[in-house]
Amino acid sequence: MNTRKFNGKTSADEVVAKLDLVNTSVIVTGANTGIGFEAAKAFAHAGARVVFACRSAQSGEAAVDMVKQSYPNSQAEFALLDLADVTSIKNFAESLTLEKIDILVCNAGLVTTKYQATRQGQELTVGVCHFGHFLLTKLLMPKLLAATAPRVVMVSSESHRTPGKLDFARFPLSETSFRFMVAYGQAKLANVLMANELQRRFSEQGLTACSLHPGTLITTSIGRDSILMAFLMKLISPFTKTPQQGASTTMVCALGDAQAVAGQYYSDCQPAKMSDEAANPDVAKRLWELSEQWCKTVT
Repeated sequence: MNTRKFNGKTSADEVVAKLDLVNTSVIVTGANTGIGFEAAKAFAHAGARVVFACRSAQSGEAAVDMVKQSYPNSQAEFALLDLADVTSIKNFAESLTLEKIDILVCNAGLVTTKYQATRQGQELTVGVCHFGHFLLTKLLMPKLLAATAPRVVMVSSESHRTPGKLDFARFPLSETSFRFMVAYGQAKLANVLMANELQRRFSEQGLTACSLHPGTLITTSIGRDSILMAFLMKLISPFTKTPQQGASTTMVCALGDAQAVAGQYYSDCQPAKMSDEAANPDVAKRLWELSEQWCKTVT
């Protein structure tokens, strides 16, 4: 794949054009809408077996139906996954029928303007975007490593640059310290750090991990729990990327040359510079160890 020709205007469909992904197994979290849906649809169009991992059965099944209407022979399927609930994550991993996972796209995310918590009592934004995805990846690792060249793609954001430092004393935020943009920045920083640490820990076993910024304020359902956020997303939609364009960087990270994307942060389908904090291996190691400890307490 010649990724040099791709840019911020490229669509997900253009990235997969002429690719044959038959015998490739893919999981996309949050695949029922927005860039997650467009990425999952593009994988399916290219022949991959794609699991649409979504917290809503109704919208997840509807997304699969839409893909099959467009591509009747596609191997698209729905599986229930609520990243805000450890039990749901465990059930998803245990019921998965895939023998191997070639590509895991950790796409699901959200931002809430008011404090909310996961089923296990964590601040919701970080709980879903980081801890939920961390546990999911940990449970799926045997099937990832069963693939010849597995890849984990973390959908982050330029918001990973703020905060400039990950304050572990305030991670995740409490109800009294909650600021929604701080929580979102923490979550997106954790996405980049997790990808980097995955690359360091599992590269010798053939796994490639990377992270990306899909585009500025792409109109998705990320603000689904806030009327204000939903209104603002609608308001700015004429000036942003389409979900198809936003999903293109996901596709490049998932399907581009492994050596080119390994441990990298991408934006507009090209390598970009991550923040100094995101690139700090000591911070990534500390976050990994904290996340491992959390997994032990909930499983």
